[in-house]
Amino acid sequence: MNVNKIFISGFVCAMFCLHSCSPVPDGVLSQKEMKDVLTDMEIAEALINADDATYKDDAHKLALYEAVFKKHHITRAEYDSSVMWYAHNLDRYMQVYNMAAQDVEGRIAALGNVEKTFTSSSVQDSTDIWPRRPFLTLSSKMKPFNGMLFSVAPKEPFPSGSSFLLKMKVWGVMPSMKLKPELRICINQGDTVLTLDEEITRDGYHTITVQSVPAKRVMRVDGYIRMDNGSRDYYKIYVDSISLTRFNYRSLSVQSSENAK
Repeated sequence: MNVNKIFISGFVCAMFCLHSCSPVPDGVLSQKEMKDVLTDMEIAEALINADDATYKDDAHKLALYEAVFKKHHITRAEYDSSVMWYAHNLDRYMQVYNMAAQDVEGRIAALGNVEKTFTSSSVQDSTDIWPRRPFLTLSSKMKPFNGMLFSVAPKEPFPSGSSFLLKMKVWGVMPSMKLKPELRICINQGDTVLTLDEEITRDGYHTITVQSVPAKRVMRVDGYIRMDNGSRDYYKIYVDSISLTRFNYRSLSVQSSENAK
């Protein structure tokens, strides 16, 4: 059993569902409690990824996650139950993800002059702003959530005239599969949110492009790469070379031409 994958998938899944005024049933963590736990789970994941020597086996990873549960006075069973409930409210994902992400960003900012690379280069013609690891495995064994969420919220909004290209290489998609991997990218421009969904139906390079509304800056970019586990068939799909590039309008056509070669 890969403990790291189990807890990370739970963390990602739970991010799919928070609404600021929606009640939750008994036995499920409240929205604020869930957001606080997710924030610490994100930090735990970052520690594991940054220190392979310390967290080289499942026992050490499990101990770190248990420390998060102890801090918030919950059990693993309570966390798992809450994850399952939130996993069935996919339409609420962006709000919980954004709230947890904002908490993490706030903790980073409190450390001092620490900025992500893309925040200081948002006016360049093209900048890769992908915030997570550039690879992903989708598997029938990954439950309750099978995929990866992403969120990019620069300190200074991306300028008007921005387009965003999500690109990846995929293999393992079979024509006979009833369900296929799904992509979503959301461009938040304040009072305007553009959302584009696509399905991956074949192996090879896959891209999805969204052009923002002219004359409006972009506050954040969110989305996911996921696959529904409704099918009982076994599968394993590999995704790598993931990138999310911000372009100015005038340079987008140049990049599209290059991708077509």
